[in-house]
Amino acid sequence: MKKNIESIGYSVFFEKGLESLQQFILNGGYSQVLVLVDRNTNDYCLPVLQATIPDITDYDIIEVDPGEENKNIDFCIGVWNTMLDFGADRKALMLNLGGGVVTDMGGFAASTFKRGIDFIQIPTTLLSQVDASVGGKTGIDLGNVKNIIGTFAQPKAVFISSAFLTTLDERQMRSGFAEVIKHGLIFDKALFEKTQSIDLKDNNLDDIIYRSVQIKNEVITQDPTEKGLRKILNFGHTIGHAIEGYSLENDSNPLLHGEAIAIGMICEAYLAHKINNLSIEGLHAVVEAFNSHFEKYNFNKEIYPILIQLMQNDKKNESNKLGFALLSEIGKCDYNIFVEEDLVLESLDFYRSL
Repeated sequence: MKKNIESIGYSVFFEKGLESLQQFILNGGYSQVLVLVDRNTNDYCLPVLQATIPDITDYDIIEVDPGEENKNIDFCIGVWNTMLDFGADRKALMLNLGGGVVTDMGGFAASTFKRGIDFIQIPTTLLSQVDASVGGKTGIDLGNVKNIIGTFAQPKAVFISSAFLTTLDERQMRSGFAEVIKHGLIFDKALFEKTQSIDLKDNNLDDIIYRSVQIKNEVITQDPTEKGLRKILNFGHTIGHAIEGYSLENDSNPLLHGEAIAIGMICEAYLAHKINNLSIEGLHAVVEAFNSHFEKYNFNKEIYPILIQLMQNDKKNESNKLGFALLSEIGKCDYNIFVEEDLVLESLDFYRSL
């Protein structure tokens, strides 16, 4: 598959062999190329990248530890210091080769270093291909509060290759698939229905990746800085981010982003059924979609105050009210819906009862 999507001032290239990447970099006239990787992408994905840019041999590699727990200011300081050590100037280019942690943190580091240098996103996970790398959001976590520090900064380009998906285990694939399902739920009923018959093991996901990016791009081009419509992309994330933050702090094997957001989407579908006209059949469809892919995450009521506190720190809130994007039906979503704390707790009870 070789297709392009035009976004806000940049192109998203869908190329299995990354055929256009080398010339794109050479055309930029950059003083230096930096490649941000984590330990996993250094081992499994960097050789693929190197093979696609044979004429670009003078570049510097910055390696960070993998995992959401390392997407913080301390690691970002390490990236900035390494950029200084390499003598990076304002005409340098950063290639972010990795999953959501690398693309989020790399974009943030690049967009703030010397008030901003160019960067290209090369997402290597399903999650980052359909979500984190597209849209111009960069960010890091503060403690266990997700993506609370960040910028809106557009990359020079995004290059998506499904060849990288062969490096992923089944759990990582499922995590990314949660965001694909989300795009169907909020915008495209046909995509949602298609996800119900997808076999993640066949790795033939080019069409649904392309459609997911199309959906996200259509939303963000109408609302690049999340003042309105773009908020629908947060379906599942108010509760999901809180659960993810709790898990990062307390579990020896923390939930992946998609696993936490799947829980959030079930809970928020319950809220949608209660207050935003989502039918009982729609609620059941959401529950079944995620229960067929994700194991139950067990927690008790003792953690509810922690989850509420994390939700209160969420950037979608206004005037100390918890803000949500909620489905009205499968394929349609509303935003700026503010929900009382008691009903949020009721949605957590609903998930635990399943």
